[in-house]
Amino acid sequence: MTHFPFVRSRSIFRNLLVLAITASPLTVTSQTQQDGRSAYHGEDDAVARGRIAFFQRDLRKLGGNGRSCADCHMPTQEFQLSPAAAKARFDLLQWIRRFFPKADDPLFRPVDADDFRTNGEQAKDFSNLIENGLIRVTMPLPPNVKLIDPATGQPSGETSVDLWRAVMPVRNVAITGPDNVLPIWPPAARVPVGGLDPNGPNRQGGYQHDARFATLQEQARGALFAHAQVKTEPPVQMLDDLTAFQQTLFSSHGVRNLADVILSGSNIFPDPDGELNELEQHGKQVFIRACAQCHGGPLHPSTSTPDATLVRPIVRYHNIQSACPRPVTVDGFTPCPDRLARNARTYQITLANGATQTFTTDDPGRLLLTGQIADLGVLDSTNLYGIRKTAPYFHNNSAATLEEVVDHYVALFKRAARLNPPPNLPPIISSNGVDLDRGFINGDEREALLAYLRKL
Repeated sequence: MTHFPFVRSRSIFRNLLVLAITASPLTVTSQTQQDGRSAYHGEDDAVARGRIAFFQRDLRKLGGNGRSCADCHMPTQEFQLSPAAAKARFDLLQWIRRFFPKADDPLFRPVDADDFRTNGEQAKDFSNLIENGLIRVTMPLPPNVKLIDPATGQPSGETSVDLWRAVMPVRNVAITGPDNVLPIWPPAARVPVGGLDPNGPNRQGGYQHDARFATLQEQARGALFAHAQVKTEPPVQMLDDLTAFQQTLFSSHGVRNLADVILSGSNIFPDPDGELNELEQHGKQVFIRACAQCHGGPLHPSTSTPDATLVRPIVRYHNIQSACPRPVTVDGFTPCPDRLARNARTYQITLANGATQTFTTDDPGRLLLTGQIADLGVLDSTNLYGIRKTAPYFHNNSAATLEEVVDHYVALFKRAARLNPPPNLPPIISSNGVDLDRGFINGDEREALLAYLRKL
């Protein structure tokens, strides 16, 4: 009968498609050898268990929604999620559903749909996910911060806000967290708000865009509840195992070697850059002058552990004006496209003197952790190793290329100098917080810096 071959091929076809969506690029065996190490490249038991947990979608014992860590932190995408990858998965899923209506990809869960707050579990609008590569991050509002209802123009009764943030790569996390280095803080004392630490949590570094988590265990727990929607507290060992696995992920062998030295307690760091040509070496010098104060020294451009030879202190968290909308000024910022600008909300904050101030942004940053207007838009400096592979950039994926990133910082430095004439120069553009000695990135330096960034 002629339809049998079709049915048979269709069955094979279905299995291949299911495999394409659900198969993890990395799989391991749980069998261990007698020496306590797994059969997967001889890794420790905790790492092997963590690898399995990272790709595990079946979290029924925890009441999860079928997502694994790898659904958002895709190994094929340097353990992050690009808009292109999200759209490709969405398009593939829609095509498969023409033949198998119940086909599923756990990346597309209602919690990360734009219309989740109105349609709940029936939500289907994944515009932010497939156009911007952004996921929902729900944050509580400080007691002195209110959201403005766009319909009435008055403060609403909302006690939390939905932000849309990029999925951060998990490579190199072994050396990008707290590092016991005291950062620069504003010289003026801050008045605490509602029992919140006026300087916020994790003054010496943390995880996520706003550094709200002090440990990788806290970060994993937060993701399991917010994105995998587990209902039961994850076992401590599971969180430890996930941490152990993530701490084995590096963007290069040079960075892995650097991490081994840093974690050993040594302060003599090997240079992970490898051999640099003349242009890249020039770019490295530009990096030291223009970037190292916030991103660490040339031996460790990843926020933490700044080069001990640099006299200037590190700037841990600051506002680089990457939020939307952006200042429309002579400085040259690129306006946000509508697909990102629509994520902005208007807020009202009550200041320490009782006055109120309103602002509109897609992300208030660490202001949500402190209730301080000085923290508006303030976020953590990101890890730069392997940056050539992790486009797009910034917390909202608003810079498509490294060229756009560098041009944004040129505009930022111009704005800082224009708004802070001597003697009030901010530390972001000076080595000692007083003297403007760093200069702007000119055309030749731009190309050199880009060459160096692509080498990291």
